[in-house]
Amino acid sequence: MNEKLKIKAMVYRFVILSDEVDDFRRDILIDSDTTFFDLHEAILDSVGYTKDQMTSFFICDDDWNKETEVTLIEMDTTSEEDSYVMETTRLSDILEDERQKLLYVYEYLTERTFFMELREIVTGKSLEKAECIKSIGNPPVQTTEFEDFDAKVSATHTDVENDFYDNDDDFINLDEYDEEDFGDLNEGNPFESY
Repeated sequence: MNEKLKIKAMVYRFVILSDEVDDFRRDILIDSDTTFFDLHEAILDSVGYTKDQMTSFFICDDDWNKETEVTLIEMDTTSEEDSYVMETTRLSDILEDERQKLLYVYEYLTERTFFMELREIVTGKSLEKAECIKSIGNPPVQTTEFEDFDAKVSATHTDVENDFYDNDDDFINLDEYDEEDFGDLNEGNPFESY
């Protein structure tokens, strides 16, 4: 019986990056049997954010398209959709493969996110508490002042005739990233250089 438990035991290593701060990186080790809420808490602790904001995880495909959401609190969804809540969803319930991509939305109103990758799965090990094993750079500020956000949105939408992608410098052009910065999110893997 103990042999089965040892084989099932796994530790996940997540790499976390930001599209707002070039030199930001966090590596977190966490037991696969813990919940998304434990991972949420470990992320907030690693960046020094308060724990009073609405957040969500999104499991993504290789092109960063959102597939499955894991919410902080129960949300109203249709009965046809699976509903996942951080406190009751174990990491191993959804995450099985190395290089799995995730988004962690830490500011819900503006959808500011951390890009995450399940970089490594170590079998035969367990961990009582999550650990931040690498901390590089300062994180982006946790929240945007509503007035600043409102002004930015107003400024970007004053001329409806403007081409959104060609004329708006405030939004991210994903094609501008390379491996030294963050990687090309559309075609490459932003984590390959880490």
